[in-house]
Amino acid sequence: MPDTRRVILVTGAAGNLGRATLACLAREGSALAAADRTGDVGSLLPVGLDEPAAHLALPGLDLLDAASCEAGIARVMARFGRLDGVAQTVGGFAMQPIAEAGPMEWEAMFRLNLLSTLNIFRAAITVMRPRGRGSLCAVGALAALKAPASMGPYAASKSAVLRLVESYAEELRGTGLRVNAVLPTTMDTPQNRAAMPGADPSGWVRPEAVGQVIAFLLSDAAAAVSGACVPAACHG
Repeated sequence: MPDTRRVILVTGAAGNLGRATLACLAREGSALAAADRTGDVGSLLPVGLDEPAAHLALPGLDLLDAASCEAGIARVMARFGRLDGVAQTVGGFAMQPIAEAGPMEWEAMFRLNLLSTLNIFRAAITVMRPRGRGSLCAVGALAALKAPASMGPYAASKSAVLRLVESYAEELRGTGLRVNAVLPTTMDTPQNRAAMPGADPSGWVRPEAVGQVIAFLLSDAAAAVSGACVPAACHG
């Protein structure tokens, strides 16, 4: 009997948001391809999967390298024969006043946030478009809508991600492919708590909540949604 589960690729699978997104998708019964630049294969697939062998771990996937992305997509196709969705959770954050941020800092943010998304989306769309269906979700940031102080390079790079999503959505209109983005506020992660010990995390959004938004945007329930940039914030 053919496997009819949706096949979803999650990048940044070893990160906080990647793990949370994998868990959400696993509960929905998706077949998962968990990709990360790390070589720790065991950490990529969620604990408690009923059938770990039914999923695929992709360690060593470098989203800054277009060829690596193409090779990763080829492995997904070889394993499952199709690709239904991509959750692109890889990105970078830096806080620095514009007067102190040189070309290297600006380039680093655009590479980590924009180029990573462009590379994996281009590779995925190549195999998804012939099937006439599929969904891609990027991670932007609310800071992309209104940049706070000391976040110029970060906010600009995340704004570029949103423009990429909007442009792709228009170019793919009528093909059966959808492209959206989720815009989290500060996420409640151990790293953010350590970096901002004086902050109040009660207003931060949990990675699990953001993962649920990503899972929805990738699902058939969001079949009418493309080109959307959906805020994800804590509401109490």
